[in-house]
Amino acid sequence: MYFSLVVPVFNRPDETRELLESLTASDYGKPFEVVIVEDGSTLRSDEVVAAFADRLDIRYFFKENSGPGDSRNFGMQKARGDYFLIFDSDCLIPPGYLSSVAEALASDYVDCFGGPDAAHESFTDIQKAINFTMTSFLTTGGVRGGSEKLDKFQPRSFNMGLSRRAFEASGGFGDIHPGEDPDLSIRLWKMGFRTRLVSQAFVYHKRRIDWRKFYIQVGKFGKVRPILDQWYPEYAKLTYFFPSIFLLGFITAVLLVFFDIPWMLYLYEAYFVLLFVAAAIETRRLLIAFFALIAVTVQFYGYGSGFIRSFVLVRILRRDPRRVFPTLFFKR
Repeated sequence: MYFSLVVPVFNRPDETRELLESLTASDYGKPFEVVIVEDGSTLRSDEVVAAFADRLDIRYFFKENSGPGDSRNFGMQKARGDYFLIFDSDCLIPPGYLSSVAEALASDYVDCFGGPDAAHESFTDIQKAINFTMTSFLTTGGVRGGSEKLDKFQPRSFNMGLSRRAFEASGGFGDIHPGEDPDLSIRLWKMGFRTRLVSQAFVYHKRRIDWRKFYIQVGKFGKVRPILDQWYPEYAKLTYFFPSIFLLGFITAVLLVFFDIPWMLYLYEAYFVLLFVAAAIETRRLLIAFFALIAVTVQFYGYGSGFIRSFVLVRILRRDPRRVFPTLFFKR
């Protein structure tokens, strides 16, 4: 099959350069194309793209800002391939990625797949800590880290494959962001398409964000989940409540200390010790393990508080998500 790599870009020419540089090292023996979609950036990547024209089959498009989901749809409409591989601009692609995908689809074809993310050795300590918290079984259940124990995998759009047939049937991504990727996965399931995890098709996802941006990001993740559960109640899971339960439990544990009931707080202390040890073993750095504790705290508080607020407004009070959370929706 012919792969079209689709990458939406917004004000990230340096990251675009690094991603394209990684693609030049691909060991894939067949032709593929790269489609860069500039989503209304003020810092454009056209000169960066032009510098790779002699090494990659690459095309560049500029459009008005309408969000990453709509930009991916735009790129797939312009692409020539029959299978689209979608990346975020802050990813580095390993040399064997395309070969791994081709082999996986040849042995067990699906119209939509997702791959995990990993931390590159060049990442900063904070980037590695955030990567650990986003991929560890102790924090997210390994959803982003390559766990094969999921009955239906919901690919994430930083590393996703989608056939042209599935794109044309579904219309691609919706206008919600974040959350456009699980929304697409569920719509594909309802149409009879199958998704799965291709664990060997990993990318290095840089996530160039500081603690504040990470808090805002995970807060949006928390707000989006009750909205998706409202849209697709048959796919709602109790596990989506866990970060909020963790947050409320921690607040309760602290309050109980004032009543001379410390055992619940001891459980949280044990969890964080276990987390620190796991992060230290995986990353082999005590500083990264310490940063991982900060990242997990930010993750659970941001996601948990966002989830609670959205659950109350959207699920209990039945407010219109587009009115109470207008920043989660892009105008096309």
